[in-house]
Amino acid sequence: MPIFPSSLQTYTLASHPAGKDIMRIMTAGLNAVDPHLAVTHFLHRENDVLFAGNQTIDLNKINRIFVIGIGKAAIPMTCAIEDIVGNLVTKGVVVTKKGRSKIDFSLPTKFTIVEAGHPLPDQQSIAGAQQVINLLSKASSDDLILCNISGGGSALMTSPIPGITLDEIQTLTSQLLACGATIDEINTIRKHIDYVKGGGLLAQASSSQWVSLILSDVIGDPIDRIASGPTAPDPSTYRDAYNIIERYQLLDQAPVSIIAHLNQGIQKRISETLKPGNPIFHHINNLIVGNNTIAATASLREAEQAGYKTLLLSTSIQGEASQVGLFFGAIAQQISRTNQPIPRPACIISGGETTVTLHGKGHGGRNQEVALGAVLPFAGLENIFFITLATDGGDGPTDAAGAVVSGNTLERALHLGLNPHEFLNRNDSYNFFNPLKDLLKPGSTLTNVGDLTYLFAF
Repeated sequence: MPIFPSSLQTYTLASHPAGKDIMRIMTAGLNAVDPHLAVTHFLHRENDVLFAGNQTIDLNKINRIFVIGIGKAAIPMTCAIEDIVGNLVTKGVVVTKKGRSKIDFSLPTKFTIVEAGHPLPDQQSIAGAQQVINLLSKASSDDLILCNISGGGSALMTSPIPGITLDEIQTLTSQLLACGATIDEINTIRKHIDYVKGGGLLAQASSSQWVSLILSDVIGDPIDRIASGPTAPDPSTYRDAYNIIERYQLLDQAPVSIIAHLNQGIQKRISETLKPGNPIFHHINNLIVGNNTIAATASLREAEQAGYKTLLLSTSIQGEASQVGLFFGAIAQQISRTNQPIPRPACIISGGETTVTLHGKGHGGRNQEVALGAVLPFAGLENIFFITLATDGGDGPTDAAGAVVSGNTLERALHLGLNPHEFLNRNDSYNFFNPLKDLLKPGSTLTNVGDLTYLFAF
């Protein structure tokens, strides 16, 4: 579903002559990772032959086709599969974020749709996992499993190992998020306390032939980390998971059952997750169909066509969100002083995923906090904009995807009595930008490839 530029409008963008160009540039990035199109670029059918990347599958040798969809983009990705092989699909289960099924995509009744919780799993996450497991239990060696995976799948599909409860997983996840743990670190732990992660989903029907179509929201596209790698080998260990909890000084606060389970694994009293080289992975073709780089590059091309000098800075930006905001403020100051690293009119694009260490009880998300961190270093700079965007349309537990900062953001904020220091101290970025009408609120984009930032100098 194409994103309309007007859905990315804010006060600052609407009031600037370049605003429409900027919105088209962002829209181009989002449309380039449209989940439906991403699947059809890698999966197509010619009569009785199915092509999955470089793999060819003779459909005459397939008894049944089962479809599994997991993640924020699961519904449009499943719709693409249905368009290609729908008449051959026996049954499917789709587990996605709450509210996604109400968007204008329709699937036949042979598909069961489960809407579950994110970023914290809920009872529907467990119900969705069980529906998937039940479906896979019916599969045999002459069946084909077409699986699509996208960001958010770690929380949306959850099957805790015996002795660990949903409440305990929610508690530990909340603790790790509050400490600023990265999604890779959180997923390393999840893979060691959950049946369907770390290759566990594949193990439910290991004799079947699998194709897994993966929309990446993780830097570098490691298939073992996207949605906690349900169809991928897991190189991490119980020791790795334990060390992460220890690093954030949570050993005395984390649920006792989880620490005990990890210790059992360290002592080799229970089996490790499925590792690289395990023959179970001979039956799977894992394909990355979309990622952050594709989105950033598409925006870059659109910016070039609009007459901007362009630079793709990095698609691996990580770190504390507010500090990343300071970093981009330094680049903006450099452009203002020296016209470097590229001359005006300039468009510098980057991607990645930051983290937020919680100090207060405000409302916001990592993209909004990056923007808030940039307000002070941008103050007074002329004809420079900084925009942060969560590609799924939702930043943290908010209805915003990010925010817009300009050289007069601080002045406007102080006029309204908004002190950026105070809002940063309580992690309240949403309530800083909302009165300024500079929150991006596109609604669900139906895709998810991480975060993008845009620095414009005119």
